[in-house]
Amino acid sequence: MLTIQRRTVLGALAGLGMAAPLWAQSAPKGKLAPKLRIVIPAMSRTALDEAGRALGDALVGQGLSDEIEYENKEGGSGTAGLAWYVQKYSADPNALFMGDSNLVGALALQKPAVDLTKVKPIARLTSDYPVVVVAAASPVKTINELVERLRTNAKQTSMAIGAVGGADHVFAGLLAKAAGARPEDAVYLPFARNFELVDAVMGGKAAAGVSSYGTFSAELAGGKLRAIGVSSKKASYGVKSVREQGLDVDLTNWRAVFTGAGVPAARQAEMVEAVKASLAYELWKKTLKQSYWEQSWMSGPDLGNFIDFDVKTTQLMVQLLKLKV
Repeated sequence: MLTIQRRTVLGALAGLGMAAPLWAQSAPKGKLAPKLRIVIPAMSRTALDEAGRALGDALVGQGLSDEIEYENKEGGSGTAGLAWYVQKYSADPNALFMGDSNLVGALALQKPAVDLTKVKPIARLTSDYPVVVVAAASPVKTINELVERLRTNAKQTSMAIGAVGGADHVFAGLLAKAAGARPEDAVYLPFARNFELVDAVMGGKAAAGVSSYGTFSAELAGGKLRAIGVSSKKASYGVKSVREQGLDVDLTNWRAVFTGAGVPAARQAEMVEAVKASLAYELWKKTLKQSYWEQSWMSGPDLGNFIDFDVKTTQLMVQLLKLKV
């Protein structure tokens, strides 16, 4: 079990004649806090919700907290939840916020007043790659056949996606651009719930679907859907990458945990230690496997630089692809 080290920080405070902050006084040795809060800017039973709850379970399972309170704040593809967190918990040393590349895309599309500069990244947790699927009976057999349809008849080749502005949306847009189609002619059908997205592809409402492999895994295993490409640089999930099939396109979806901008740096450092230790929990590892996620730990300045780059890249992609809310 991790023992959170406070001695250096508290000794420095004492040397300055300052009292230890309340978060340092109240937490028993070895715990981040008796009770933590995790705000998830998405509805329940989504990938981000699953990741947030798995992290909470891991923090409790590793003895780093006794209780986790979850708050799901959906709306605006995550932007409403971010604004809520910043308003209520910006300086709360026991409140965490879940974010992902879908939120980055939504922020690029909507340009709200509250963005990721209002929170501080603690750790990147997972990565995965959008997969392109078609119905088992579809005449489209390869990603290049789908791209040809997008090139010749984009308006009749709709693609089902998850969050507007999210990784699925951007990747679908990149496919349309690779096809040489006019970005404004591409048709994207967003679905908040995974089963609705799957049904749209299986029922013929959409020519193809773009989402995480876990969204389609049951139907792929049952032969009801076929995967024709994945957004990774090389083959993943037993599926050839789009890049390996001749299209200069790849994209990674990520999930991370943040804290408020008003939380002291010493407390942020403790959060990094605690989150890192929690990822050794067996149920966390089981969630990774079941959800087809890769553990992709990153923290500190590297994470800050990664998110800054992703924000700028996504803003550019949204403009180039002419994506709309």
